[in-house]
Amino acid sequence: MPATADALARATDALAAAFDGGAPVELTADGDVLPRPEARDPRRCGDTDAVAVVRTSGSTGTPKQIVLTGTALRASAAATARRLGGEGAWLLALGVHYVAGLAVLSRSIAAGTAPVALPPGPFTPAAFATGAAALPDDASPRLVSLVPTQLARLLAADADPAGRTALRSFDRVLVGGARLDPALRAAAEAAGVRLTATYGMAETCGGCVYDGVPLPGVAAAVAPDDPDAPPRVRLAGPMVAAGYLDDPARTAAHFVPAADGARAFLTEDTGVLSPTDDGGVRLAVTGRLDDVVITGGVKVSAAAVTAVLEAHPGVAAAHVAGVPDPEWGARLCAAVVPADPASPVGENALRAHIRDALGAAAVPKTWLALDALPLLSTGKTDRQALAARFAAAG
Repeated sequence: MPATADALARATDALAAAFDGGAPVELTADGDVLPRPEARDPRRCGDTDAVAVVRTSGSTGTPKQIVLTGTALRASAAATARRLGGEGAWLLALGVHYVAGLAVLSRSIAAGTAPVALPPGPFTPAAFATGAAALPDDASPRLVSLVPTQLARLLAADADPAGRTALRSFDRVLVGGARLDPALRAAAEAAGVRLTATYGMAETCGGCVYDGVPLPGVAAAVAPDDPDAPPRVRLAGPMVAAGYLDDPARTAAHFVPAADGARAFLTEDTGVLSPTDDGGVRLAVTGRLDDVVITGGVKVSAAAVTAVLEAHPGVAAAHVAGVPDPEWGARLCAAVVPADPASPVGENALRAHIRDALGAAAVPKTWLALDALPLLSTGKTDRQALAARFAAAG
């Protein structure tokens, strides 16, 4: 988040000016505001309605510059308000250079309100409680967006209890940006936190599917590119971005026309749809396209192996991926964080656990025991860092 109140004010003013026709901007981690007029050039995959450029974290090694339009950000703000019961007042707990933080600014601009930012410095339960206390007393609903890492820190057994109390004061706590572990969600709900898991990305102006249900105006679909491919998630609606700045090939591959003439975004995620009682659909994201590892000629879902490992009571967190291997084509590897570092589960026991659940082909050949998974600043697992460690482990 911006380091000072002045930096937040500059970011808000610049974004508001862009909505009113001023130059598109990029908000940086250092609190700077960069003019990005090229984002309105269609020849550079921009759009004449461009308001902001957001850079992705590059968790897969391919950072991108996403062009967000005023139309898309306004549509996202309106749909969010409808689902949450009002525009409300937001606590800004994420950096405005991320789409989730920028979305808090754009929602506040649309509502004619000002978000309250956490105090400068590291994220702590005490700082979170201070920020929550600064929200207007008559604010309704009280809203905040967090990543799972922040939620886990607030709920930790040795954390300042003021953070947990502050969490309970919000009418809705949105959690997204990375996979939300079911155990963490259960702990939050047991603590009285009114939590919603969000799914989306910078290309959709942030979360556009809440607890599996698309926001108003969002259409979710899954369809394979070919009969042998896994079902790929496609999101359509007015909150879809214009494209990737200066990247026409990737823009053409991911931003596609929707059935009703709107714009759709073809994600890298796999998923399944199920009907809801009111005639809608519920989306369950099952993994990523690159989670499918062909090892020894057998297709294995790295996401499925990860889920089986994390279901083991002796495992706090896990990550599974494939790395190139001259013998196997791809070697399945696992990084495991024990639930009790003083008494970790043995590798042989975990091998047997996976073999019983998924078969012998799904058992990783390389294992790393870690104190914690490496994370990006967004709270996402640093897949590139782990891939390097897997490759080095041989």
